[in-house]
Amino acid sequence: MRFLYQTGIFLIAVLLPITRFFNEKMRLFINGRKQTFSVLKQKINHSHKHIWLHVASLGEYEQGVPVMEAFKEKHPDYKIVLTFFSPSGYEIKKNNKIADITIYLPLDTKPNVKHFLDLVQPEMVFFIKYEFWPNYLNELKKRNIPTYLVSGIFRKDQLFFKGYGGFYRKALTAFHHFFVQNKASKQLLESIAFKNVTVHGDTRFDRVAEIVERVQPLDFIEKFKNNVFTIVIGSSWIDDENVYLPYLNSSKNIKFIIAPHNIKEDEINKLVQKINKKVVRYSNYNPDDLSTADVFIIDTIGILTQVYAYADIAYVGGAFKTGLHNILEPATYGIPVVIGPKYEKFQEAKDLVSLGSCLVVNNIEELSNTFNELIKNTSLRKDLGSKNKYFVLKNKNATKIVMDFIEKSI
Repeated sequence: MRFLYQTGIFLIAVLLPITRFFNEKMRLFINGRKQTFSVLKQKINHSHKHIWLHVASLGEYEQGVPVMEAFKEKHPDYKIVLTFFSPSGYEIKKNNKIADITIYLPLDTKPNVKHFLDLVQPEMVFFIKYEFWPNYLNELKKRNIPTYLVSGIFRKDQLFFKGYGGFYRKALTAFHHFFVQNKASKQLLESIAFKNVTVHGDTRFDRVAEIVERVQPLDFIEKFKNNVFTIVIGSSWIDDENVYLPYLNSSKNIKFIIAPHNIKEDEINKLVQKINKKVVRYSNYNPDDLSTADVFIIDTIGILTQVYAYADIAYVGGAFKTGLHNILEPATYGIPVVIGPKYEKFQEAKDLVSLGSCLVVNNIEELSNTFNELIKNTSLRKDLGSKNKYFVLKNKNATKIVMDFIEKSI
């Protein structure tokens, strides 16, 4: 397995640059990584202590933010190096104000790993949720650098728990402690002899609760809503559009706010063409048109969390595709949440579905019936919303558990 991994990662490093000519995302992936080492050489100052926090993409970034903020509050003398694997996360958050240095993670080749760690020289490392890179982990262990997994989640189909997964199991020995989201993850780790595990929940609860406390009114959304029942559709894909658009186009006396996952101009234009109602867009709306419009399309990033505050019902996209987006953001406002059927990899969704306050729809008919029931049944809507809000508040403080543990080792 070790040989196969090292050969595979070498071939990826050699062949991957070719893909930038055929795919914009891969172009960002390749070109962004070309700058990583030069940025580090320019910005790293070893008169400061550094911690390194790694996230895969945007969702994991949101989980990492509470840890970075808590660490900076307690230890302002430390500098934070934040790495992303995915362009979809990096390009949105590369100018964040929390980390001191934000860069792409170099590919997991042995030369890259040694060069990266020689430059950063982290005092401590945090991996968020997943992304277990064996060469990085093995080198961190060799250097005896305290390494932690935060908001981790494990599934029995992962290689760690297979008979032939010894190479990956060994990489896990780099972690000084695992902070995991649920008991199932703890039990899986214990089944392969890891006892240094704490079930602490998910730091995203801290993140969304904090965001809501700081939320600012959006005057243009208030004017659009105009005291009319409003459904917010967040982070939707074409697969979601195929399910909700028939309902939207046939509805009466309801307003819709749509925040598509893909906000490229051609994709937004395609969406507008599918809608038979009056549409305004964030990028070019006329204030005089807001109160009379039926659909507001958020063709920008960064305000969806605030927009959810104006929803009577939230539909969160991704679960008709492969990955559900953040349902905690609308849940924390105390509104019912509706999602598609592919949510099993998301613990918070499983929990809310089991509570009955997150409703799953499989097709157009089920979505229509669910929306209609929630619209006409005010008491049901309030009850489900209250359950969602309580769930978020009850599960806060995962970050505190991590920081209390870390403080003992600093």
